[in-house]
Amino acid sequence: MTQQFRTDAGGRIDREAPVFFTFEGLHVGGYAGDSLASALLANGIHQVTTSIKFGRPRGIAAAGPEDPSGLIQITRPFPDPMQLATIVELAPGIEAHGVPGQGKLPEEADPARYDTAHLHVDVLVVGSGPAGLMAAAEAARAGARVALVDEKPEPGGSLADTPRTIDGVDAQQWIDGTVAELGALGVVLLQRTTVFGVYDDGLALAVERRSDHLGTDAAPGALRQRVWRIRARRTIVAAGSHERPVVFADNDRPGILLAGAARTFLHRYGVRVGERVAVFTTNDSAYSAAFDLHDAGVEIAAIIDVRSVIGDHWLTGASDRGIALHHGSVVTGTEGDQRVTSVSFAPFNGSVFGVTQQLAADTLLVSGGWNPAVHLYSQAGGTLRYDERLGAFVPDTDVEGITVAGSAAGRFGLADVLHNAREVADGVLTGLGFTPAATVAPVPDEDLDHTPGAVLWFVPSGDPATLTTHFVDVQRDATVADIAHAIGAGLRSIEHIKRYTTIGTAHDQGKTSGIVASGIAAAISGEKIAGVGTTRFRPPYTPVAFAALAGRARGDLFDPVRVTAVHDWHAARGAEFEDVGQWNRPWFYPQDGEDIHAAVRRETIAARNAVGIMDGSTLGKIDVQGPDAGEFLDRIYTNLMSSLKVGSVRYGVMCGVDGMVIDDGTVLRLEENRFLVYTTTGGAAKILDWLEEWLQTEWPELRVFLASVTEHLVTFPVVGPLSRSVIGDLFPGVDVSNEAFPFMTWRDTELGGIPVRLARVSFSGELAYEVSATSWYGRDLWERLIAAGEQYGITPYGTETMHVLRAEKGYPIVGQDTDGTVTPQDLGMSWVVSKKKVDFLGKRSFDRPANHDPDRRQLVGLLPEDSSTLIPEGSQLVAVETLDGMPVHMHGFVTSSYDSRALDSTFALALLDAGHSRIGERINAVVDGQLVPATITSHVLFDPEGARRDG
Repeated sequence: MTQQFRTDAGGRIDREAPVFFTFEGLHVGGYAGDSLASALLANGIHQVTTSIKFGRPRGIAAAGPEDPSGLIQITRPFPDPMQLATIVELAPGIEAHGVPGQGKLPEEADPARYDTAHLHVDVLVVGSGPAGLMAAAEAARAGARVALVDEKPEPGGSLADTPRTIDGVDAQQWIDGTVAELGALGVVLLQRTTVFGVYDDGLALAVERRSDHLGTDAAPGALRQRVWRIRARRTIVAAGSHERPVVFADNDRPGILLAGAARTFLHRYGVRVGERVAVFTTNDSAYSAAFDLHDAGVEIAAIIDVRSVIGDHWLTGASDRGIALHHGSVVTGTEGDQRVTSVSFAPFNGSVFGVTQQLAADTLLVSGGWNPAVHLYSQAGGTLRYDERLGAFVPDTDVEGITVAGSAAGRFGLADVLHNAREVADGVLTGLGFTPAATVAPVPDEDLDHTPGAVLWFVPSGDPATLTTHFVDVQRDATVADIAHAIGAGLRSIEHIKRYTTIGTAHDQGKTSGIVASGIAAAISGEKIAGVGTTRFRPPYTPVAFAALAGRARGDLFDPVRVTAVHDWHAARGAEFEDVGQWNRPWFYPQDGEDIHAAVRRETIAARNAVGIMDGSTLGKIDVQGPDAGEFLDRIYTNLMSSLKVGSVRYGVMCGVDGMVIDDGTVLRLEENRFLVYTTTGGAAKILDWLEEWLQTEWPELRVFLASVTEHLVTFPVVGPLSRSVIGDLFPGVDVSNEAFPFMTWRDTELGGIPVRLARVSFSGELAYEVSATSWYGRDLWERLIAAGEQYGITPYGTETMHVLRAEKGYPIVGQDTDGTVTPQDLGMSWVVSKKKVDFLGKRSFDRPANHDPDRRQLVGLLPEDSSTLIPEGSQLVAVETLDGMPVHMHGFVTSSYDSRALDSTFALALLDAGHSRIGERINAVVDGQLVPATITSHVLFDPEGARRDG
């Protein structure tokens, strides 16, 4: 297919670099610098897809992100759903097809890379049109750090799409010269970058599309998009404005475009959007588009202008070109199948139509005025007012950190835009403490395009409720009739009308339909549009891919993977791993074809009968220092910590303000004013945050300092009856007898000149020592422990064996044996709640009547009648003997369940209604629709006397 609608010269494309792609199975050609939309239009392809609801043909209606209908899906070189043809830059080998409102997610992994970058500046300027270029230059000349961000591939904005002069030179020369100056002044210029949201404290989020990762030649793993997190002391929004349509019958056909878009396609891409073009306008800007197209060889069938009075400049221009001008008239409808073939119009005085006429045209350009792009300003909390003169909503109030310039502020006309941008930048600079440079705004040639026009939201035609082909939102197939029905249903808020009609909820977020919908709602309801207002502008300004938001947090990096200092040793010994609180922990160590059950059985036997060793380095560790450290921990824990002696260890439980257990662990008193707090692996970050919150916001008078040392220290529990022998052999300078080194104490020693701490702590019920050192020496310490224990049959064990050992002893795991509704008393640990302390977190909640309810769920043990039957975790417990007559009251549920060699039976822990008073009763667990009987026991099933703890 030849590019019969391409001009012979002009545009910003590279005519020496042809590019070929496939659209809907057709092999199509374009040039480097084209968008997919401009290449399609150059080949005469206007219909892109069909509408989501009615299946009507839909085509390209604009030239940028405001396009409501040109949705496509890229299938090669990578699947990329829901893209706008106006935004996709043409690249070799692209294959694409139109999508009716929704695309298809890819099934294969994306080979590209997505990333995140951070940028800190004094001034962020959004938009590199004339206002943005002027404001950025003014700020940079004063010495401010400046970032200039724009969504288009090249700077210049609308100025690059209009043939004109500034200070006597071509506008493109002025753009190029300004950009060169910005580069010399160190301005960060980010093109193809859309600021999609502004947030508190000067934060702006922007997504950059990389042009070097397009087409089939792109290397796998190349960067496709980058999210910029920009912190700016002040932000200048110079985002320009969006041309809006006028709604009339059958205004959705392919070949109906915004007039400014046609001008952009002509001057930026060298594309004539049609052969015989009609123009429908309410303002002067469409005349420039009509004249430019005429001068490029396009036949202009007619200009249909709502206004009765038109400026002499436009009358003369139309007359000189032989263009028919129908003033005081409106378009009443169109004809055509896959594209417009004719346009109907008639005189209209606001209430009465004249005789309808029809003219042949393959394209209709529409301009209903311009809406300032106030999205970012509104996101920041800015309010809008309706400007009757402009027929548009403009910024009304000052917003901290945000200033609006140029046409985004309602300042139309190039001379006014440039002057306003300089003034805005100078005001921002002065507020930041900079001295603005003594510059003068450049002087453009005569500018007549943006004088205010008439306001016409839609062409009426009888009862609005019958206007079912007057499309307000062509992406949602939403019409004037839908708005009338919403108002007829009693809806008055534009937010409610939006949700009733779905107008403005598609990919374009109502850039062309939102304000028009407000105007139509006002016209139908008889209210003023100022009172109707607009819907809220929310981020993102344009759609952002989930992959871009995720960045590197995908695949193996979706959740950060943390490994201990001994990870490689574990992997080399064939360990299977599980993720616990982001840590990759050894789960079990299979040998000689063992499955998990055989491996865990072997590991538990070794820990109970000989000696085992586990990598417990992932336990959370928080260094708590300061004169008030003891008092602080007394308030945090349910039991007393300030009485702990240096050299001793104490188990402690933390509760929330509701008295429910949130974490547990041990506390070592290292010095008079220094403690080392151990937390659960999964709770480490949460508990540090919890402690900081209370220290900083509730008890700032306490002189306490917190630091996480989780990664700084390794901790290796050495467990079992022979553990004393292993520790005694490796650390001969330490008396490891019970008398010299009792349970819940610690000793400092060294190994090869390296400090090592030994603590008599047991999470298994066996004689055990926790061996700790700095992580730099973790691998060496581990290997020395393994070597010292070899003669005693030392056996590494993983988290699954740890769970079996602790559950046999009834030691709960917070988050597994608790569910946010469990108190220490429910766990059978009333002894851990101090009766001496005046207060601690959760204490008052223990006095609530519900906490003294004898029917509260409490931790118990379960022994199945069939010792070989494993009751799955999560199984419900019932007291009935049959499941007939459902529903059945649930008395509790199983929290932990294991097969125990020490008990020679399976067993479980459970939370059971009034569990402590039901020891010895029979209960049934529901497993796969069957009842499994079990006996309720104490949660401490093994060595309840604790005789094994001291060896």
